[in-house]
Order: sequence, then C-alpha cells, then structure tokens
Amino acid sequence: MDKYKIARSRVLLANSLTSQAPNDHQQEAFLRTRLSVFCSILFGYSCYYLTRNSLTFTAPAMVASPTLNLDITSIGVITSIFPLCYGCSKFVSGVVGDVLSPSLMLGGGLIATGMVNIAFGASSTLPIFCILWAMNGILQGFGAPSCAKILTSWFAASERGTYWGMWNIAHNLGGFLAPILAGTAARIHGWSWGLWAPGVIALIVGSIIVCTLKDSPEDKGFAPVEPDLNIPTNATKPAESEQKLSLVQNLLQNVLSNPFIWGLAFTYFCVYVVRQGITSWSVFYLIKEKGVVDAGAAAVRVSGLELGGLLGSLLAGRISDSLISKTQDGSVGQRIRVVMAYLLGVTASLIAFKFVPASWPVTQAAIVFMIGFFLYGPQMLIGLCGAEIVGRRSVGASEGFLGWIAYLGAANAGVPLSLLVQQYGWDAFFAALLSATAVGILLLAPMIDAKSYLQRKQVYGKGHILGNAISRP
Repeated sequence: MDKYKIARSRVLLANSLTSQAPNDHQQEAFLRTRLSVFCSILFGYSCYYLTRNSLTFTAPAMVASPTLNLDITSIGVITSIFPLCYGCSKFVSGVVGDVLSPSLMLGGGLIATGMVNIAFGASSTLPIFCILWAMNGILQGFGAPSCAKILTSWFAASERGTYWGMWNIAHNLGGFLAPILAGTAARIHGWSWGLWAPGVIALIVGSIIVCTLKDSPEDKGFAPVEPDLNIPTNATKPAESEQKLSLVQNLLQNVLSNPFIWGLAFTYFCVYVVRQGITSWSVFYLIKEKGVVDAGAAAVRVSGLELGGLLGSLLAGRISDSLISKTQDGSVGQRIRVVMAYLLGVTASLIAFKFVPASWPVTQAAIVFMIGFFLYGPQMLIGLCGAEIVGRRSVGASEGFLGWIAYLGAANAGVPLSLLVQQYGWDAFFAALLSATAVGILLLAPMIDAKSYLQRKQVYGKGHILGNAISRP
C-alpha cells in the first residue's frame, strides 16, 4: 500500500529530527556518513575473516618450525576447536547484541581478536595454542550479527538487498587477503608474523571503528531510514514494555516463536550442507570419480566457486530490491522467490557437475562457477530475510540463531557425508545434496507472500504481528 512504500534512504530525510525539510547539504552529509558506515562494516568484517583464516596459511610454517614440534595432527586439534566455539558464540552474541551497541561489538571484537592473533604468534605450546584459538572462535561470533544490525539501521528495505550483497563481499575480500598477507609474512619473516601481521591490522581497523562508527542515523542527527513503530512520537526512548524485554524474552517472543524463522533456519541448514559439501569434497570427487590427475589440477577446476558466489550474491540482492520496488506485496516474500529460483539453479548445476565428462575441464570449471553463483545468493538473502521478518530490535538474535543452525548444516557436510561416500559412493553424495536443495525449496514455499516486520506492524498493529505473519499474506 502507498502508506507503507518507503522511498530510498537518500530521500528519507524529509522527517528529520527537527521536522524540517532537508536541504542539499543535509542530503550530502547523510550520504557521506552512510558511505563511511558501509566502508567500516565492509572492511571491518573483512578483517574478521583475515584474523579467522590467518592460522590456515601459517600452519605449514608452524609444522616446519623445529622449535614448535608440531605435526599435522596437532594443527588439526587446534583448528577443530574453532568451529565449536564460533557456532555457539554467533548464537549468543546475536542475542546479546540486541541490547548492546553493534558498533562497539564490531570494533571491540575486532580489537580483541587482533590481540588473540598477536598472543598466538608469541606462544609456543600446544595447550596455549588451543586456548587462544578457542578464544578467537568466541570473538569471531561478534562480527556478523553486529554488521546485520547496522545494515538494517542505515539502509531501507527498498535498497537493503543490494547493500547486503555488497557487504557480503567481505567474505571474499578477507579470504583473498589472508593467503597474501598471512602466508607471505609467515614465509618471509617466520610463522609468528603470519599471526602478528593480521593481528596488528585488526587492532588498527577495530580502533577506527570504535571511534567513528555510529549505530544508526539517529546517532548522527538524521532521521531513521524507516519509521520505528516501537517508539511513540512523543517520546525519545522506547516504551517501558520494550525496555523491560529481557534477552530471553526477545529471543522467545520475537524470534523463536515465529514459524518463518524456523523455516528459514532449516533452509539455511540445507544450503550450508550443499555449500560445505561442495567446498570440502569437490576436489576429492574430481580426483576419485572423474580421474583428474592430481589435487592441483582439480583445484584449478573448482577455483571459480568463490568468484561465482561473489557475483551471484551481488545480483541476488539487486534483483530482490528490484522486485520489491515494483510491487506492494510482502517484501520478504519477494526475496524468498529469488532464493527459490537460485536453489533451482543449484539443482541444475549439481546435476550438470555430476554428469559432465572429465575430458571437458573448461565446462567443469564453468559449472563450478555457476554452483557458486546460485549457492551464495541464498546464503546472503536468507540472513537478510530473517532480519526483516523480526524487525530492527531483534536483528542480532535472528542472525545469531540462523547462523548457528547454518553452522550445524556445515558440520553435517563433514563426517556424515564422508561416511556416505565410503558406504554408498558418489551417487549417494549427489543424492544427499540434491535432497537438501529440494527440502530447502519446499520449506520456503509457504513464505512467498511473507511481509516484513514493518509491513505487518503497519497493517495489523503491534498485538497481531506474529499471528498475521502466517494467517494473512
């Protein structure tokens, strides 16, 4: 409806805090500030990825060091601790983050993970390595929920998909910089520098974020990009009932009681089974089943996965924004339709990857590129859908919960899939991935008309948000 449809945030200064029409200077100031905010979360989260992957590219130098007495098994022990801590932390920090400053969480967590990397580089025993890397896993969970909350505060629904997709580049940027910075530093200056160099960068970037980043436009004197219906017009603070809402109540009432969140969570689980399955086992598949000569040759054929994912996530966000701008129907439902279309693309690409002959290396590489293209779009949009379904005040809890379930899916792509391949072969492997994709599509089908939190609140009122999320489109 016309009342709901929100213009892009660059023209939303009409309702400034002073109730005056914005002039060109105000618009320019807002756009400059918002660009600075976006760059902060982009480079900040890239640094999270840098300090997360630093050990991966430093480990060979650690094993080669005569003073550490480490072997491959020792490195495996250290790295196996990280995902356990990271998965739990992402959930907890998302819930806690809804009552804390996301900018302080983002910057403070980055400073802390930088310090852990530096301490790791100064250590020399396996128990200390394990403790420090467990701490790194805990701190890494602060990044994504904080960025999600800042994004939903600074960007309106009509453009949020585009900027969410652009922010998603941080995964690729951090992953690209890690081998260059950490690997090169470890090779030239010794293994410790493979941790120290990323750690120092994290300290610098984290300090800048803490000092400069603002949580929302209101903190800089601008109008909110979308009306916050939780705040009465004659008050400057949330209503008393909102203030008293505890962390557990927020999680239960605004997140876990919403069936659409559960549908998104289990879809995320399926998407991460496919993503981690392809990432972990595609090289083995090409060698064992397709007769590729060695791991190096196989790696070349799958190297386009991340590049395809980069382009796919950018386009998915842009397409979903375009659909929202052309209709007054449920905005979340428009993004869900894009996710379903992408999952159909994943299905077709997986089938092609299985049946393309080994003698067609270029075609195999192109198919892997398309798998990444179609796979990373849903990975990005599902988190955005969760944020828009629960509203601005519960974004952290939603992102934390969805991220935790997604990580469980990634874990199931490890040992379970390896046992499946050993017992039943690669046909069973592809059957499992295709089944996961099909289940994801079925789970999303009831949500194709889903409205965002803001839409439901404007149409149905505060007391009927959750019920009308299901009973009415």
